[in-house]
Amino acid sequence: MPRLNSFRELEHLRERLKEQRRSIARTVMVCGGTGCQASRSQTVIDAMTKELTAHKLDSSVRLCVTGCHGFCEQGPVMIIEPGNVFYCRVSPEDAFEIVSQTVMKGELIERLLYTDATTGVKARTAAEIPFYQAQDRQLLSQNLMVDPCSIEDYIAAGGYSALSKVLKGVAPEEIIKDIKASGLRGRGGGGFPTGRKWGECREAPGDEKYVICNADEGDPGAYMDRCVLEGNPHLVLEGMMIGALAVGASRGYVYVRNEYPLAVKHSRIAVEQARELGIFGENILGSSFSFDVNISRGGGAFVCGESSALMASIEGKVGEPRPKDVHAVVDGLFHKPTVLNNVETWANVPAIILSGSSRFAAKGTKGSKGTKILALTGRIKNTGLVEVAMGTPIRTVVYDIGGGAANGNKIKAVQIGGPSGGCLPADKFDLPVDYDVLADAGSMVGSGGMVVMDEESCMVDVAKYFLNFLQDESCGKCVPCRIGIDRMLEIVTDITEGRGKPEQISLLEELADTVSQTALCGLGKTAPNPVLTTLRYFRPEYEAHIHDKKCPAGVCKSLITYSIDPKKCTGCGTCLRGCVHKAITGIKKQAHVIDTKLCQKCGICRSECKFEAILVS
Repeated sequence: MPRLNSFRELEHLRERLKEQRRSIARTVMVCGGTGCQASRSQTVIDAMTKELTAHKLDSSVRLCVTGCHGFCEQGPVMIIEPGNVFYCRVSPEDAFEIVSQTVMKGELIERLLYTDATTGVKARTAAEIPFYQAQDRQLLSQNLMVDPCSIEDYIAAGGYSALSKVLKGVAPEEIIKDIKASGLRGRGGGGFPTGRKWGECREAPGDEKYVICNADEGDPGAYMDRCVLEGNPHLVLEGMMIGALAVGASRGYVYVRNEYPLAVKHSRIAVEQARELGIFGENILGSSFSFDVNISRGGGAFVCGESSALMASIEGKVGEPRPKDVHAVVDGLFHKPTVLNNVETWANVPAIILSGSSRFAAKGTKGSKGTKILALTGRIKNTGLVEVAMGTPIRTVVYDIGGGAANGNKIKAVQIGGPSGGCLPADKFDLPVDYDVLADAGSMVGSGGMVVMDEESCMVDVAKYFLNFLQDESCGKCVPCRIGIDRMLEIVTDITEGRGKPEQISLLEELADTVSQTALCGLGKTAPNPVLTTLRYFRPEYEAHIHDKKCPAGVCKSLITYSIDPKKCTGCGTCLRGCVHKAITGIKKQAHVIDTKLCQKCGICRSECKFEAILVS
């Protein structure tokens, strides 16, 4: 494709591409995101390609491999247009039937439609599925429109229109004014006002400035940025270019987590395509603006998601944070003024420029505007990627979208904001997804991870899990984080293993408060949140562990005992055969017995028993 040298050439190309797509009879969109790839979506794509070729439809039917559709629980998923037919849990063996019936005849395949687990009702389209109905999919819906490896797809869908608009004559100050008016706040964790950050960088002295996309998403269970970047990389790059124009930068970096190979691959392809087309490089589209991007793979450490540690990593140094007495907008990458935003923040920029700041600001709450992508995981029916308007109650996300608990248990809590977020109990689920409200409750929106826990989750053990994670990921540069997290983990471990003492609760609170106030960077300052919120909302569980030497949820191995109820045991032998530690004995059709000295409390017998005869006390 020839290089574009003007805005007019870009618009002519867009019209040609749109006309080509209008001539296609049907489009089959198969999710090629990491989640669906784990469910063997590539085998579905290969089978569909083979069947379309066999039926001589490869010229009239377009097979589009897209980014994440969000409903990871039901993958691989597929949408067929026209008709918006939604198929889920598709296998390669279904390809012939899909092509011969749905693609060629427009007939539905009932077994591939989504079936509501509660009502049994089948949904023909995504719009009829509860998981999607309560969402407001502004960014995620764009994943369905493009093949992430095709710049032509992105341009045909309106891509780079916002860049073209600002290059035609929108002053940098006006761009920043629009971003400020939109109320966009950083989606990476801190929630800092984006327009304010851009304005400070523009006003900073210096001719050389940088913009950075932080895609070093390391929170357990979080994959929002991964799915946006691997599903629609050009959207992120366009946002970065607009930001660069606004602050006066000519160079950018996309810092991608090393464990995101598909995001790295798609980002590199997108950058090369943009360069070849003249959208990156010198005098873009005939303007005086020049810009280019480097893709930088992450340093493999959670702390590299922190802004100053990330910049040190790009510079080839050890990824350690620095004191915040000097801000990156003044002294950032290579000691030059730098704007760093995460993937989701940059992805919101083009729509704000094209549709206006008021439209973006119309969604959300007074202090939290727009929509937020959440990674919904844990003990819940519908796991996946969710996008809701800011201000949406947690209850709506957990029950209306998530479908409630997966196993019939009661939901106890939700942990929001990654390992540095807080755990909120079920009676706080009416709180909205809002930066300030959740911070007041001891939690945070953070990057958007949302892990649901039910009554079989021990909140003391949850705090221990996140402290373990943060201990491993701490860079160790400052004493409060290096020593404080270790000491908190020691205390919580004592409590879960039956060595807890009453005075340790107040000591734990004091220690957590000290770490939060004195640690060098955001990782250390927020590391105590899981401890502080579980103490705040689930203190009786700590007290039961200490005073009664019992784990109410039956999780902490040192405080539980497995036994068999002789009234329920039928002597079927399933538990005996499943016990790898040979701790169960018994005769067929007679109640079995567990030898507590041999029992390792692995829980296999409990999961295998169909008669609920295994007791945990």
